[in-house]
Amino acid sequence: MSGSAIGSVRARQILDSRGRPTVEVDVALDDGSFGRASVPSGASTGTFEAHELRDGDAARYAGLGVLKAVANVDGEIAAALRGADAADQRGIDARLRELDGTVQLERLGANGVLGVSLAVCRAVAASRGQMLYERIADLALARPTLPLPMTNILSGGRHAGGGMDVQDFLAVPMRAPSIAEAIHLVARVRAAATDVSRERGLPTLLADEGGLAPGCETGRGALQLMVESIERAGLVPGEDIAIAVDVAATTLKTAGGRYHLAREQRELDTAAMIGVIDSWARHFPVVSVEDGLDEEDWPGWRMLTERLGRRLQLVGDDLFTTNPQRLARGVREGIANGVLVKANQNGTLTGTLDVIAQAKAAGYATIVSARSGETEDAFMSDIAVGAGAGQIKIGSLRTSSTVAKYNQLLRIEEHSGAPYAGAAALAPRRG
Repeated sequence: MSGSAIGSVRARQILDSRGRPTVEVDVALDDGSFGRASVPSGASTGTFEAHELRDGDAARYAGLGVLKAVANVDGEIAAALRGADAADQRGIDARLRELDGTVQLERLGANGVLGVSLAVCRAVAASRGQMLYERIADLALARPTLPLPMTNILSGGRHAGGGMDVQDFLAVPMRAPSIAEAIHLVARVRAAATDVSRERGLPTLLADEGGLAPGCETGRGALQLMVESIERAGLVPGEDIAIAVDVAATTLKTAGGRYHLAREQRELDTAAMIGVIDSWARHFPVVSVEDGLDEEDWPGWRMLTERLGRRLQLVGDDLFTTNPQRLARGVREGIANGVLVKANQNGTLTGTLDVIAQAKAAGYATIVSARSGETEDAFMSDIAVGAGAGQIKIGSLRTSSTVAKYNQLLRIEEHSGAPYAGAAALAPRRG
């Protein structure tokens, strides 16, 4: 039997960064090699994501337990994979999908399936004496590249109890020559934002991803706070540091099809919402806007892209949900020019890598992203580097679950000598 044959698969329930249950999986190979992976969970989720299986037992973790998913891994999945060739990652992932039998992995649960997929990859990397990003690069047939980071500074929406209508405002380092210096620059902005918020009498509580939750009444107010923070850090807005915005517009959509900005006490139709985004980009150094419109507002997205797609990176998260069919529709209809990539939206590692390759082939920017409920597993950092994604969106430089991923990028930079993508990775291309 091959040394890369799977000997055992075992799962357990652990807690994520919000103290909610999630799945962790251990895979051991016959040669003694071992891989462990844990699965994150989102708060702002798209309808078309792979299915996260929860127990629904109100007496345990308010129904959020994942013991059903754990049992599926320990039972049906473990039995099906025992003795399989772990080096055949695509075959393993295909077997997992076949075993589940549903499009969105609803039967076994994408949280369990993904945990197995990732743990198998890590076990094979250990067996071969590779860094994880090197194994991923082999699978993706890609050149390892250190990604441009988008770092969360201010949070609202579902990441901060609705304190602001818009979900996230992020710092994007435009001139840094390396990932180490990029992290240093955004750290300066994050620290300055705390100081500025305190001076203004704004809250400095942490949101889910470690950003500040200042509760600004308007998007314009948050952007002004971002600019002041960049300047307080001794940097030039738009030159040293630009701004990315995650609107998470699906969470703002009303049953009547309008966008409800509760803090601003107004409702906007699609055209007006596009006008707001346009205004932000004209008055502030905004280079990227994520989920500016609802996940099913395809005509609106076409209007948004036609109006701003040559000036801004327009990223689909809930719109695409790391789903090849939805991305194909976006490419076909000329919608957006970037895709957020979340492995737990897709459900398997090779499926996630395929979406990155599909987006690249269509000229779309790819941004590997964390979720708001994270673990200390830094797997996504290795995906971003190994697949040559170009960009990464982790969260803020606070909490161990986010800092672990920045630290992994620093280790990879030291180990690999891989080039740093920098601001050239943004779409449309910016040098």
